[in-house]
Amino acid sequence: SVLSRYENQITILSDYLEEFPETDEPVWILGRQHHLNTDKSKLLLDVSARLWFTYRRKFSPIGGTGPSSDTGWGCMLRCGQMMLAQALICRHLGRDWQWEKHKKQPEEYHRILRCFLDRKDCCYSIHQMAQMGVGEGKSIGEWFGPNTVAQVLKKLALFDEWNSLAVYVSMDNTVVIEDIKKMCWSPPQSSAVAHSSAHLHRSALGRSRNTAGLCTGWKPLLLIIPLRLGINHINPVYIDAFKECFKMPQSLGALGGKPNNAYYFIGFLGNELIYLDPHTTQSFVDLEENGTVDDESFHCQQAPHRMKIMSLDPSVALGFFCKEEGDFDNWCSLVQKEILKQQSLRMFELVQKHPPHWPPFIPPTKPEVTTTGAELIESTDKLFELEEEFEILSV
Repeated sequence: SVLSRYENQITILSDYLEEFPETDEPVWILGRQHHLNTDKSKLLLDVSARLWFTYRRKFSPIGGTGPSSDTGWGCMLRCGQMMLAQALICRHLGRDWQWEKHKKQPEEYHRILRCFLDRKDCCYSIHQMAQMGVGEGKSIGEWFGPNTVAQVLKKLALFDEWNSLAVYVSMDNTVVIEDIKKMCWSPPQSSAVAHSSAHLHRSALGRSRNTAGLCTGWKPLLLIIPLRLGINHINPVYIDAFKECFKMPQSLGALGGKPNNAYYFIGFLGNELIYLDPHTTQSFVDLEENGTVDDESFHCQQAPHRMKIMSLDPSVALGFFCKEEGDFDNWCSLVQKEILKQQSLRMFELVQKHPPHWPPFIPPTKPEVTTTGAELIESTDKLFELEEEFEILSV
């Protein structure tokens, strides 16, 4: 009954655009500093370039018979999509990439966007996330917390061969350097020899294929750190360290908000957090015939929202992206300098070695069979590879 009540609800964007105050204080957005007095327009362009995912309606029912809108329950899933989308933009287009309305964008941009469309065959769609959440103890239509959405993204990334991300979700407020390096340098999953042989044959045939998923080098890292920064309210001792995270060049912001009301935090100004709000219901957008997406509704073209940092619920998840090993080493140095050494009560721990009392760390691999209820559709790239291997065996 709750879902049916929300089914046709449409939240209209407010006509009032919240303006930034006149101030000399810098604004930090995902590792970039802006000054309101001199480059306010650049700040707004930077915000509008982030992919903005909101509630949608009139998509195909989840699981065939489930909800066809996520209004009222999908806000944390949408925030998780926004954090992951920012990682993919940094991976393929770079942090300095900008979006402009009606401007032709590279194919990688449209391919990123296609990963998140509200279709059961898109790897990070609301359908995939909701159904993968079943394995985390969440019914379809139930609200997720920051840690749950992090675990769901970690599982779904195993099936995403194009982006080939290593997703590390910290345990017990502890980031283990040894485990991350083991995961990011891990060799290709099963049948590596067969894939390598197929790749050689493809090269001989002169076919250009994306072999990112087969590479034995450093896998780009999506690092998510779920935290509890207090009991009922955020502990003020964590505020400075929390703000420092938005200054890091590896920053993907934070997931959080208020109870049952999630936001994607992308920066701060003074003691106010800046965030993208998913609580707007828009109609489902599908692929165009040429494979592109009408993307205007996926970018927030108004001044972002702000809230007092002390109003933040203490349950949050920080996100960071490290494309190369050097980025991760730099992040570790920044954490030691800015987060750990200056804090009496640490926001999280960064340790070199795997704690001996923990279970052994085994890098996650793509399961042969999933029992989570998610419909994981093989990509056309995978089908193309199988077809080529069949041709090679036939020869």
